[in-house]
Amino acid sequence: MVRSGKFFKLKDDDSGDHDQNEENSTQKDGEKEKTERDKGQGSSKRKVEQFWRFYSHMVRPGDLTGHSDFHLFKEGIKPMWEDDANKNGGKWIIRLRKGLASRCWENLILAMLGEQFMVGEEICGAVVSVRFQEDIISIWNKTASDQATTARIRDTLRRVLNLPPNTIMEYKTHTDSIKMPGRLGPQRLLFQNLWKPRLNVP
Repeated sequence: MVRSGKFFKLKDDDSGDHDQNEENSTQKDGEKEKTERDKGQGSSKRKVEQFWRFYSHMVRPGDLTGHSDFHLFKEGIKPMWEDDANKNGGKWIIRLRKGLASRCWENLILAMLGEQFMVGEEICGAVVSVRFQEDIISIWNKTASDQATTARIRDTLRRVLNLPPNTIMEYKTHTDSIKMPGRLGPQRLLFQNLWKPRLNVP
């Protein structure tokens, strides 16, 4: 018998009395899993609280003027199309009227920290771009060719940002972005290594 990676040997004369032992062992396994799950949830909660303490002292996107970009990416991933984690991916782009960027950005950050997208390690990071006439929020993922994943990210974005049904959302691959000529270099505010999600996300 194999349970949780352990082998249990039954006696030759075992007449079925092991049922109670199995029940007790299963109960212990369940308690252990619950404890590990609670630890994971507690760790995630602490990460959110730590980030929020840091974020609460920072200027909000809506308070910026001119061209500015905020980047929030997973530890080890650079906010560049050419990064190994990004080169085969893409991003969902949402254009916002002025005045909505701060709320939407905070909601997006909390959704990322809370792992609400349920797409495993697909999410690389997010960007909010402040412009003169509009603001732009984008979320980057690793695999542009995975239509099921990109669709789930899109639907989760609509929900967590509370977007109207008629909101236009554009998906753009990083390959297409790299091919675009005349790239601008706006002021960039980078928040690398601040978002450290759990590694055991299903």
